[in-house]
Amino acid sequence: MSDRRQQLLDAAIEVLGTRGLRALTHRAVDAAAELPEGSTSNAFRTREALIGGVLDRLVEIETEVWQRLAAGQAAAPSDPEQVTRLVAQMVLELAGPARRLTLARHAIFHEAAFHPGLQERIGAARQRLAAWGKPWLAHLGSRDPQADYLTMLALIDGLLAIQLACPDPAFDPTPSIRTALRGLAAG
Repeated sequence: MSDRRQQLLDAAIEVLGTRGLRALTHRAVDAAAELPEGSTSNAFRTREALIGGVLDRLVEIETEVWQRLAAGQAAAPSDPEQVTRLVAQMVLELAGPARRLTLARHAIFHEAAFHPGLQERIGAARQRLAAWGKPWLAHLGSRDPQADYLTMLALIDGLLAIQLACPDPAFDPTPSIRTALRGLAAG
């Protein structure tokens, strides 16, 4: 990805994550990126193209966050408590320091309800993320890693949605994640 394109997508994430979907315009992204008017339009001709680019960039950033948190771990650890801690750290990161990324992602999820093409892109992104999630669940004893992966995504997205809408300074996703992983491993 070119530096200019990444700069525009990061600015679009900033707009989405701080001002919401209605504020996402080509001009708003130009201003947030501190680039001349028309820069975003040159790279992303339509709003749909811009939103699709943002989705791809979010997946890239969230994958980097996960890789940073999981650095030094086995490719697929078999210790449920270790996985619980890592997933909880990811949720805390996405609800805290990376909150704007999560708000941007949830804004895109909302938009997808009205755009089948965006739904397909989200589905493809989820499958790319499943490449690391399913092996971890299989090592924990999951009998159906694909279904259990989707269950964990639903739990994580639910925990994040509640924390984004009603921030709780004492938020700790660990007990919920631990319970879910134990249940999935028990089959």
